[in-house]
Amino acid sequence: MRDQTQILSIPSNWKTELSQSLKSVDELLDCLQLDASLLSGAQRAAMEFPLQVPRPYLARIRHGDPQDPLLTQVLPVQQELDTVEGFDDDPLDEAAHNPHPGIVHKYRNRLLLIVSPACAINCRYCFRRHFPYQQQRQNRQQWQSALDYIRQHRELNEIIYSGGDPLAANDKFLGWLTEQISQISHIKRLRVHSRLPIVIPSRIDDELLQWMTASRLQPTLVVHINHPNEIDDAVEAGLHRLQENRIRVFNQSVLLKGVNDCAETLIALSERLYDCRVNPYYLHLLDPVKGAAHFDVCESRATQIYAEMQAVLPGFLLPRLVREVPGKAAKTIVATTL
Repeated sequence: MRDQTQILSIPSNWKTELSQSLKSVDELLDCLQLDASLLSGAQRAAMEFPLQVPRPYLARIRHGDPQDPLLTQVLPVQQELDTVEGFDDDPLDEAAHNPHPGIVHKYRNRLLLIVSPACAINCRYCFRRHFPYQQQRQNRQQWQSALDYIRQHRELNEIIYSGGDPLAANDKFLGWLTEQISQISHIKRLRVHSRLPIVIPSRIDDELLQWMTASRLQPTLVVHINHPNEIDDAVEAGLHRLQENRIRVFNQSVLLKGVNDCAETLIALSERLYDCRVNPYYLHLLDPVKGAAHFDVCESRATQIYAEMQAVLPGFLLPRLVREVPGKAAKTIVATTL
């Protein structure tokens, strides 16, 4: 195990930045110099699923551009209130795979722990925007029951921290939970899925690096970046810091109409990820969650975009194009590398 003194010290104020997230539609429009005509529809949609945008992410959105691809991901719109056939509250049927509070167990050898109900940013296409987080809250004593479940299922070899956003949780708790899991002999890997290092880059701090690298578990962080404009210098520095501390980093994206539904954008994203030494992992078709139908890209268009990516990118920079189908033993590959 490496010497923890090798972790460089970088001042962090991620909790302050999280607490200062913008939550008002009219303030968002004012900050970005956008037309007030967007206000009424956005306010109605925000009543169903609140607006939340961290200020480091806000700083990357172009002023005066209502079509900015970063803004499109976070601005509530009237279309979210439309009822669209095939789009519902639980698009992945997770309720059927929730055997214990805090646990989602869909795949044989890996299990998700909902370690935090909170998010740093409310992405408008989120497949868990209707998830019953209030039923998943637990104290440390109650987490022991979830740990017992993991001990009893010896087919498991990987634990995935999910949410909400797992990195919205306190590092002291995450360190305790990770240490408890590391004592379960059949668990080999710890994977963390988080958007927080992208929207608040200061989240990559000493405390996070300490608990992620202190145990025998092999750590991996899967970040969520949909557009190259989401990667600024601070994000790149944080991603490099993870890798310097022997944490593998992958990216997954969601194919979103009006955000990244063209090959040129996705090619630029893969190239930017390469600059950051991050491996493209998955390009997901949209999960059909109620309120997000306006982001949907049909499968035929998705495969056309993917073919255009294949014509330009080397195979190691091509994510797998996938769809998650409820009840399937794994993700369904729509298109893969040649």
